[in-house]
Amino acid sequence: MFRTKSVEQSIRDTEEPEHGLKKSLSALDLTVFGVGVIIGTGIFVLTGQVAKETAGPATAIAFVLAGVVCGLAALCYAEFASTVPVAGSAYTFSYASLGELVAWIIGWDLVLEFALGTAVVAVGWSGYIRSLLDNAGWKLPDVLSGTDVAEGFGFDILAFALVLVLTVILVIGMKLSARVTSVVVAIKVGVVLMVIIAGLFFIKAENFKPFIPPAEKQESGGGWDAPLVQLMFGYEPTNFGVMGIFTAASIVFFAFIGFDVVATAAEETKLPQRDMPRGILGSLVICTVLYVAVSIVVTGMQHYSELSVSAPLADAFKATGHPFYAGLISFGAAVGLTTVCMILLLGQTRVFFAMSRDGLLPRFFSKTHPRFHTPYRPTILLGVLIAIIAGFTSIEELATLVNIGTLFAFVVVALGVLVLRRTRPDLPRAFRTPLVPLLPVVSVAASVWLMLNLPVETWLRFGVWMVLGVVIYFVYGRSHSRMARENR
Repeated sequence: MFRTKSVEQSIRDTEEPEHGLKKSLSALDLTVFGVGVIIGTGIFVLTGQVAKETAGPATAIAFVLAGVVCGLAALCYAEFASTVPVAGSAYTFSYASLGELVAWIIGWDLVLEFALGTAVVAVGWSGYIRSLLDNAGWKLPDVLSGTDVAEGFGFDILAFALVLVLTVILVIGMKLSARVTSVVVAIKVGVVLMVIIAGLFFIKAENFKPFIPPAEKQESGGGWDAPLVQLMFGYEPTNFGVMGIFTAASIVFFAFIGFDVVATAAEETKLPQRDMPRGILGSLVICTVLYVAVSIVVTGMQHYSELSVSAPLADAFKATGHPFYAGLISFGAAVGLTTVCMILLLGQTRVFFAMSRDGLLPRFFSKTHPRFHTPYRPTILLGVLIAIIAGFTSIEELATLVNIGTLFAFVVVALGVLVLRRTRPDLPRAFRTPLVPLLPVVSVAASVWLMLNLPVETWLRFGVWMVLGVVIYFVYGRSHSRMARENR
C-alpha cells in the first residue's frame, strides 16, 4: 500500500509513444492558465461580501494573508512540479514520496474537486449569460434554464453546452486550449483593470474609516453548518477587529483556488524545470495584486456597511451613478468563468489520465490521441458526465467540497516535499522550496487551520467520498496497479 513510484520511472512512463503527452506550453502559457482559473466571480462578488460582513476595508489585508498561505503551498508545488514534471499534480507527487495508497486518496480527492468545480462554475456561467440575454431582450424557456428556474423538470442547456464545447477544445490540443485561454484571459484582465482604474476616481477617503472596524462575535447555531474548529475547541470566530481579518482570510482564500491546476500540465510543458515555478508563482502574484486592488476600490467607493451582498462591486458603481460599469462587470464575470471551467476540466482529465497510466484506473483511458496527442478518452468521458451534472443539477451546496479537497492536496504536497528531501536528496531540483523544513510545516499548519474553519457537514461529505475511494482502491486499484504487477 505504501510502495512508491520512483521519479525516474514516472518520467520514463511519459516517453511511451501511446501514453505520453505533447510538450507545447511555455511559462507564459502556464501563467495565463493560472490567472485564467483563479480569477472568476470571486473578484467581483467575494471582495464586497467579506468587506461588508467580516473585515471592512481591512479586506485588503485579508487578501494579502490568504495570498501568503497560498504562496507557501505554491513554493512546495513549484519544487515538485520542476522535479517530477509528470501529469497528475499532487497525485503524482505523493506517489513519488508518500506511497500508492496516499497517491490514490489524493487522486480520488482531486477528481472530486475538479469535477464539482467544473460543474459549479458552468452553472454560474450560465446564470451570467442568461442575465446578459435578458438585458438584450432574449429569454430562454424556463425548462432550458436549469433546475433552479424551471418548475419540475429543468435542464440548464447553456451549462451543458459550455462543458461540451470546452471538451472538444481540450481534445483537439493543449496549444489551442492555451490560445483560447490567452484571448479570454486578456479580455477578463482588461475588464478587471478597467473597473479598478474607473473606481479609483470614485474613492472617498472617509469610506476607509475605520479601516479595521471594532470586533463583533459571529452568530452561529452550532449545528452541522458550524465550523469544525468551533465544535472541537469552543472557538468562536470573530467578525471585524484584528481577528476578523484572519477570519476573512479563511474565506477569501477560496478565491485563490486553482493555481494548483497549473501543476497538472507539467508533462505538457517544454521546459518544466524552469517554467513550472514561473507559471505557478507568477499567476499567484498577479492575482493577489488584482484582488487587493479591487478590495481597495470597492471599500473606497462605498462604505463597507452599505455594500450589497449579491453584487457589491456592480452595485457600488450604480450607487455612484455609473450603471454602465455594472454591465461591464457582468460581462467580465461571464467571460472569466469560461476559462475557469476549461482549466478545471483540463486538470481533472490529467489526473485521471495519470491514474489510468499507473493502472489504478483502467488502462483503456491512458492512451493518447494518435494525431492530437491528448488524453482524449478520459476527456470525452469526464466532459460528457460533467456536462450532464451541470445540466441537471444545482450543486452550489457541494461547492465547499472543492475547498476542502484543495486544502487537503496542499497538506499532502507540503508533506511530500519533506519526505522526498529525506528519501531522495540526490534528485536534481531546478527549484528548491526555501527554509525546509520550516516552510512546509507552516504550510501544513495554515492549510489545516483553514480546513478546520469549514462546516462539519462538509467534513462528513468529504469523509464519505474518501471512504468510497478507499473501497475502490482495495477492490480494483491495488491489484491492477502497474507497480503491483512489476513487483510480482
